[in-house]
Amino acid sequence: MYDFDASVDRRSSDSIKWAVGKNELPMWIADMDFQAAPEIVQALEERLSHGVFGYGDVKDDWYDAYIQWWKTRHGLTLERDWMIFSSGVVPTISSTVRKLTTPNENVVLLTPVYNIFYNSVVNNGARVLESPLVYNGEDYEIDFADLEKKLSDPQTSLLIFCNPHNPIGKIWDKQTLARIGDLCAKHRVPVLSDEIHCDIVRPGRGYVPFISASETCRNNCVMCVSPTKAFNIAGMQTSAAVVPDLHLRNKVRRALNTDEVAEPNSFAVCAAVAAFQKGGRWLDELCAYLFRNRDDAERFIQTQIPQIAFVKANATYLLWIDVSSLHVGSVDFCAFLRKKTGLILSCGESYGKGGEGFLRMNLACPNERLKDGLERLKNGVEAYLSGH
Repeated sequence: MYDFDASVDRRSSDSIKWAVGKNELPMWIADMDFQAAPEIVQALEERLSHGVFGYGDVKDDWYDAYIQWWKTRHGLTLERDWMIFSSGVVPTISSTVRKLTTPNENVVLLTPVYNIFYNSVVNNGARVLESPLVYNGEDYEIDFADLEKKLSDPQTSLLIFCNPHNPIGKIWDKQTLARIGDLCAKHRVPVLSDEIHCDIVRPGRGYVPFISASETCRNNCVMCVSPTKAFNIAGMQTSAAVVPDLHLRNKVRRALNTDEVAEPNSFAVCAAVAAFQKGGRWLDELCAYLFRNRDDAERFIQTQIPQIAFVKANATYLLWIDVSSLHVGSVDFCAFLRKKTGLILSCGESYGKGGEGFLRMNLACPNERLKDGLERLKNGVEAYLSGH
């Protein structure tokens, strides 16, 4: 048994998340307040003890670890030739945008979606073309008519997809993925699928890798995967681009090498290998803990803060909270919450169209800390409704 109730003081580290005031509680940026699996720490300590940290390379055990993990966990057989090391999913996205688009071409996003996608598009001279998801008050669906309209634009050159979806926590089914793949192939638009959250799923549930949905999907996709989100090792800067199609893979490989993000640091390979080869039991216990946290948060909001709502989800450790009934913008309400209670959440407007009136809360923390955050959220809502 692993202890996820243990409190770790991150204020004394170089944490971006915890660079906050004394009485503030950050529940925004998507990293976890748990120590990494002991098996990963041990592997890093062994690598550290060697004492020499020169230029490294990606060896067979890195490929083997990914291949075995995806086969046993997700029922997908990866081929070694499909895989390219990258220092991170976001670097892969940015490099791919630069390679597959030219200035002022469109990149389609299904919104609301991970806010850094916007940076990767705009910072590389392309334009974001949003296809808003349809929210029915409980769940989200794709507006396929609108999506095809955006894909058919002659200026559209890429779709960036999120599977499972951040921030709504949705696991896309195989039929939906195949339909997206067909539309993209029809309009000659490649898909970049960010699947970094794929291992954080409710126990008993699975996810469908985009490239497994159909042959069409497989031949027109750059799939970005990494152990960093699930195992809380983002600082190790390690990921893989999985690209089955040879022509597309050569473009991505050239992009990553041109941008110098295709070589591992001294810990990137051993951290990933240890995670995939030895971290399975830790991850199973983690997911059980995270979804107990999610259930607790949902129950608390239903019973203690009925003025607001939430979107049920079976993936990620992120809770998408609907505060539209308060009739206040999410930027303003986040600022109010922080000032009034010290609780720091992510504002939904930063995730694009459809994010207005929503907040994103990170549930990946010890349960006692979660309870603190939920009480602060309750106090903030009540204070706002009572006139501050």
